[in-house]
Amino acid sequence: MQRFTRPLFGQVLIALALGIALGVWAPDFAQHLKPLGDGFLKLIQMLITPIVFSVVVVGICGAGELKKVGRVGGKAVLYFEVVTTIALALGIALAYLFGPGHGMNVDPKTLDPAALSTYMANAEKMHSGGFATFFLGLIPDTFVSAFAKGDVLQVLVLSILFGCALSMLGERTKPVVAFIDQFSQVLFRMMAVIIRLAPLGVLGAVAFTVGKYGAGSLKQLGFLVLLFYAAVTIFVVVVLGTILRLAGFNIFKLIRFLRAELVVVAGTASSDAVLPSIMNKLEKMGIKRSVVGLVIPTGYSFNLDAFSIYLTLAAVFIAQATNTSLSLHDLLLILAVALITSKGAHGIPGSAIVILAATLSVIPAIPAIGLVLVLSVDWFIGIARALGNLIGNCVATVVIAAWEKDIDRVRANAVLDGKIDITEEGEAIAHSHGVAAQAAHTLPHA
Repeated sequence: MQRFTRPLFGQVLIALALGIALGVWAPDFAQHLKPLGDGFLKLIQMLITPIVFSVVVVGICGAGELKKVGRVGGKAVLYFEVVTTIALALGIALAYLFGPGHGMNVDPKTLDPAALSTYMANAEKMHSGGFATFFLGLIPDTFVSAFAKGDVLQVLVLSILFGCALSMLGERTKPVVAFIDQFSQVLFRMMAVIIRLAPLGVLGAVAFTVGKYGAGSLKQLGFLVLLFYAAVTIFVVVVLGTILRLAGFNIFKLIRFLRAELVVVAGTASSDAVLPSIMNKLEKMGIKRSVVGLVIPTGYSFNLDAFSIYLTLAAVFIAQATNTSLSLHDLLLILAVALITSKGAHGIPGSAIVILAATLSVIPAIPAIGLVLVLSVDWFIGIARALGNLIGNCVATVVIAAWEKDIDRVRANAVLDGKIDITEEGEAIAHSHGVAAQAAHTLPHA
């Protein structure tokens, strides 16, 4: 029993079960536990931007040539676009193959637009701004405003500029780089303390959800929800599994390695909760900090695989539910528009509905009011979205690291096989002397 309850993974599972039980048997009390989940997320978000800044800056300075940084960034963007396109196409294909909206025969005139007022307003702002507003939004008003707002993309831009400047100045900036590196270690130690509160965060989030929506919320949520979960599973196992296999690794071993973080994401429906932990874990797995620092933060906004599946699946679902015929031109338009609107969804309140609204606003054939149909199940769909997005970004990091030969394959395979145990303190403990001898030269300095 102690072997199960001592690791964070076991504690989070117990909290998950307890949250469900409280939601079923004491729903009124369970709804009052919501602050536990919200507070845990706020503690995590408090550290995300300084961790991203420090990891990216130190990673760039440790990468050596700035050409290498640009090469890694270019490969990451190329990978993101190819995989996102596959995800978008999968959403359309499954929607047509299974037809989740057929037979609903919903008249758009009978739907209440009031529930969408806030989402549509945000979508209109996003759509009216176009590319210029999006790219200008990457530039913070001041150096500190990006950190104050918690905008990861703006912090990433600052980090790249700052890291490149330090690298160009050479030897004289070594003390600054050393200070930032030590600062990042302090932040990760803080994160190690906060992550111990994950069971409380999961307990609060799950108890509130079950208490509010009822036990039925954990059962049959509709064909659309089931199809989306199946779509994400197919994408992770088949598409990402194949890509990772070509890089020389196993998707199931990677998922097992990330199981504690995945359980936290499932309980909170947010991948933000584990961003710093994932970056630290991938680095300890044997991937160079420069790759982790560039790919993970960028991927959180530009590589939303499961979110991309949802965009096209939901768009076709709404068309089917409202008996709207779609031509090949409409489908290609959905694919092209979603490829653009899926970028930058991270950080927008109600991002899934807002981005979907912005996508449909460009496709007049589909009634945007149909978004009301997916509002009630958006939270549950959000669990699979967050899980799929997180796994997709971790796979991207491993693949790009392998592409760049910036991963210690001996250590990585030993970690994924369970022969090296990475503790929460960030130290690697070898279970066998043979593995320890092979991996010793790659162990991180204390």
